[in-house]
Amino acid sequence: MNLEASVKRRYSAAAQASEPALCCPIEYDRRYLEIIPAEVIEKDYGCGDPSAYVSPGETVLDLGSGAGKICFIAAQVVGPKGRVIGVDMTDEMLAVARRNASIVGERLGYLNVEFRKGRIQDLALDLEKLDIELRKRPITDAASFLAADEMAQELRVTHPLIESDSIDVVVSNCVLNLVEPRSKRQLFNEIFRVLRKGGRAVISDIVSDEPVPDLLQNDPQLWSGCISGALTEADFLKAFGDAGFYGIQILKRDEQPWRTVEGIEFRSVTVRAFKGKQGPCLERNQAVMYLGPFKVVVDDDGHRLERGMRYAVCDKTYQLYNKEPYREHFAFIQPRVEISPAAAKPFNCDGARLRHPKETKGEAYTATTEASQCCDCGNGECS
Repeated sequence: MNLEASVKRRYSAAAQASEPALCCPIEYDRRYLEIIPAEVIEKDYGCGDPSAYVSPGETVLDLGSGAGKICFIAAQVVGPKGRVIGVDMTDEMLAVARRNASIVGERLGYLNVEFRKGRIQDLALDLEKLDIELRKRPITDAASFLAADEMAQELRVTHPLIESDSIDVVVSNCVLNLVEPRSKRQLFNEIFRVLRKGGRAVISDIVSDEPVPDLLQNDPQLWSGCISGALTEADFLKAFGDAGFYGIQILKRDEQPWRTVEGIEFRSVTVRAFKGKQGPCLERNQAVMYLGPFKVVVDDDGHRLERGMRYAVCDKTYQLYNKEPYREHFAFIQPRVEISPAAAKPFNCDGARLRHPKETKGEAYTATTEASQCCDCGNGECS
């Protein structure tokens, strides 16, 4: 069974006539729906709203953008200084999105959305540019087939559909599960590739509570219906970690399953994951303290942190903990005498070790001070 062909046929048909079976009931912010044409809303298929997690001025990439609804919502959120790119492989869906883009732009007063043809597991290959080249040099035999493959590889390098390190936020709405199993690892790697350092992915998708057996995976109707290509909840999160993401968090998980098939529950989740923990580990005498509520936590790099203890961390880890989604769980302790990045020495990040307060204050620090204002009592006296 050709899974991709099955998906393409079903979504081509869904671009012509609405198919309710392809989507979960979702509550969108109605303010953003007012300017979107009815045709787009009627032919929208999804299981969540990742656009709720984008911010003004950002560059957003929507994978499997379909009729364009998430793109048109995101366009309003990011505003005229932001930019939205939708990628889809289905000509019929692209046609719906493109003919409505100008309408949305006119109603908004600015046009910041564009739609490109590509496969979400291969975000380097621009399929429309490949179509143009193949019309010039069609495939007629084995030699021309091999030449076409070389041409595709050249296009990935010279004219990538989405450039590396160019996107602030990658979003997707119920599409990742449609990618065939052997390409799923490449898919997550591609999401990671196109994000800028510090960027994030916010993905709404269908996951299962048990592994999906081969019998269901080989059902083209269940596959194209966002069912049998679902990863388990644990494997979905693991795929982000394997691709190099950190700060992986389930933002929303439907309590009730969307569908149950042969006892397996399929439900919608929205996951956020960040790019940016790559880089050298440098010693700048910083420390962090995990504030709770758990007695002990272990981070993605294997650092075991007990509540209320000061831990030595490299500058990179210190900066990561000082951002979402970690910031509220830590206290941050800078050294009394700052060490510049240029003067910093390598830091051994294997495991976690405690940092004595004198490491950050300095061994020779012996100051004695008056009591600080420890409370806000109005009269300056503490009770």
